[in-house]
Formats: sequence, structure tokens, C-alpha cells
Amino acid sequence: MAIAKAERLMNLALCLLGTRRPLSKRELRGSIEAYMEAGNDESFNRMFERDKDDLRELGLVIETVENLEGETGYMARRDSNRLPPVSLDAEEAAALGLAAKVWQQARLAGAASGALQKLRAGGMPEAGNPYEGQHSAIEPRIPVHEAAFEPLMLACRDRRPVVFDYRKSTAARPETRQVEPWALECWRGHWYLAGYDRERGAERVFRLSRITGKVRSRAAKYTAEVPDVVTVRETVASWAGESADRSALIRLRAGAGYPLRAKATAVREGTDGWDELEIPYGHGLDAWLVEFGPDVVVVGPADLRADVVDRLRAVAGA
Repeated sequence: MAIAKAERLMNLALCLLGTRRPLSKRELRGSIEAYMEAGNDESFNRMFERDKDDLRELGLVIETVENLEGETGYMARRDSNRLPPVSLDAEEAAALGLAAKVWQQARLAGAASGALQKLRAGGMPEAGNPYEGQHSAIEPRIPVHEAAFEPLMLACRDRRPVVFDYRKSTAARPETRQVEPWALECWRGHWYLAGYDRERGAERVFRLSRITGKVRSRAAKYTAEVPDVVTVRETVASWAGESADRSALIRLRAGAGYPLRAKATAVREGTDGWDELEIPYGHGLDAWLVEFGPDVVVVGPADLRADVVDRLRAVAGA
């Protein structure tokens, strides 16, 4: 079955790439043996639509235009499906090879491996890797455990609005959110989705681990402009707690909370088993402090202390 489908996809791709004019479904059915053997028009249409989507998923650019007879036709222009010459030096090739290993735990593993094979077939150097031996033990990983990652990744790629249930850290129950997804970003070991929240009419950032249930896509166009990648990353960093405009004073149990100690701008060792730390205070710090549980006590400011207490109460009541 797999071989038959692969042969059918190859024949369809060759037909679409080899034609100089759009081919209708009728013409394609008469040119490909597997389509001619389809039992009826309904079976053929389902088979053709699946094959067309599969080819697009593989990267083939298929245009839908009107042919000379006024019928809907399909073709894949060679200039739209031809990559320019790829020229990479040994260091660039090694960097790509290292980056491809990052996605071995996600669906992108196959795409990353296939991309490397195509680049190598096009002349990308394999030998003379300057990182060989020196960094051969490096095995980068970006863990992807959330079920929401794959549908959101595809929605970001295809620019499709999504609907999902989201539980804020301060809420006991999830609520439905309608979002136009922009990009997924990994920050401090957690995945975040940046996008436009339609109900709130503003950009928002969602932590994937707080998405409950299935992510449902919607066949609709975006209503808000998508910012560039740099702006999206800055948005995620700000919402996740990277940006800080003031300081917070906390008490931290001795021997605990080393990530907090690494961020501290000042540390005063106590004699009662607790140390006092001054740390940068920005959006998201309350959520981070809650992760350290009873090892952290917020001294100030008052609004940060109140936010941490609210989050702890929400967790206790969940």
C-alpha cells in the first residue's frame, strides 16, 4: 500500500511539473493509472485531494488556476519548485547538522533529517567538520512533551486561527481562548505560544503546559498583522519574565533555589537558615517563584507578594 501511494504521488508530481498549462482533474485522472482504476468519481476526488495535500505537505508548490476551457486546473511551475544553488562552508554545514539534532523528539525530526539529505545531495560538505571531536559529544535537545505543540506548530505555519481551553495559573478552571497564532518559543525549558487573542483584542502569550484538551483549528483569515520574528521573541521574553524594570526582595532557604541565586543582584547570607536575595522583577516572576514552593518567601514589593499568594491559593484549590 505504501509503495502504491508513493508511486501515485510521484506520478502526480511529474504530471504537474511536466505540464506547460494547467491540467484539470479530468485530464489528470486520464493520465495516471491509479486514478483511472478508482471506482467512481467520489473515490477519485477523495484520493486526488489527499494526494494534492500530501504533495503540498512535502513542499511542492501547486497552483490552482483556470485552464483554457474554463475548468479549474493544477500545475507546479518549475521555477517555483527549484531551490537556488546552496553554498555552505564546513562551519555552516556543521551548525545545520547540530541544529537538526534538536528536533529528534518532535515531529520535525523527519523534516530536519530530510532537509539535511537534500542539502548533502546538493553538495553540502560532510567531511572536514570543524566541530568533529571537539563537540561530537554535544547532543542538543528541546523537550516537547505537550500535546498542543504539534497542532500549534502547524497552525503557526499555515496561519490558521485556533481555539483551545487555557487555565491561567491564578484560575481554578480553564476558559476558552480564540487565538491567531504567531510563533512558538522555548524559554527556560518551557514552550510558549505568542499570538493575537481575538476576544481581548491584543497580543497574548500562552504557556503550552496550561493548555487543556485539544487544539481546534478554524478555517478563517487572520484579523491582525503578524509581527516579525524578533518582535515575537521579545514579546515572549517579556511575558515569560525576561524583562525586568525593578527589583524584588525574597527570602530563600539556604542550599535551595540555585536558579534564583544565579539571577540575584545581591545576596545576604542569614544565620537562621534563610538568605535574602535581591532579584530582577519583571512580568512572570510570580509564576517562577511559585515553582520553588516553601523554599521561597516574598518580602516585597507588596504586589508581587500578593500575586504569589494568589497563585498558591489557586494551586491549592485546583
